[in-house]
Amino acid sequence: MYEQRIDQVRAKLERLRQADSTFALFGASRHRYALAPPWNPEDAIKFERTWQVTLPEEYKAFLLYVGSGGAGPYYGLERPENGVYTDLDTKDELNLIAEPFPYTEAWNLELDEDVGLLSQDERTEIETAYFSAKHSAGLLRISNFGCGVSINLVVNGPAYGEIWVDDRSNDNGLYPDHYFGNRERLTFLAWYEAWLDRSLEQIKEGAAADDELG
Repeated sequence: MYEQRIDQVRAKLERLRQADSTFALFGASRHRYALAPPWNPEDAIKFERTWQVTLPEEYKAFLLYVGSGGAGPYYGLERPENGVYTDLDTKDELNLIAEPFPYTEAWNLELDEDVGLLSQDERTEIETAYFSAKHSAGLLRISNFGCGVSINLVVNGPAYGEIWVDDRSNDNGLYPDHYFGNRERLTFLAWYEAWLDRSLEQIKEGAAADDELG
């Protein structure tokens, strides 16, 4: 079903790998354009049964025919088994990915009073509620943006298949990913290909700037 799209992604990734041989782009020095081995169908079945989710078909096609982690936006693609945690850096608390993601529009906490006027206990209570896993239920962490920000694939809930940002660590809440300048909601392959296109353009612009300086 996604054969042509997958071939296109593979070709662009190879072009990018060759164009950025010094790993100059953000995150490239970490993933170095390498991919973890693709899954086989049994891996996908096991993951879905273990975590009680149905992975979006675009994402599953990538896992089966491209790779199960590695080269990708920001610090690269997380392996699915690592994306089930609430925090990609610590990986010490499981997220509620089998429960529905509750949002279809951007969400952030709105307070009716000045936080500075609250007691320490009240502020702690608000912070605990803000970072509750109930807000990230149904999200599979697929990429680490850095600074506590994660990029996520909705695997359960009405926004199923969309890419969302969890930016609560910077008090910005959760929202659909528009980091690549897109106005529409992105699904996995559109998001990944947008990264490839932008990265290839950055390499091209860098080469053009070097030519002008030369």
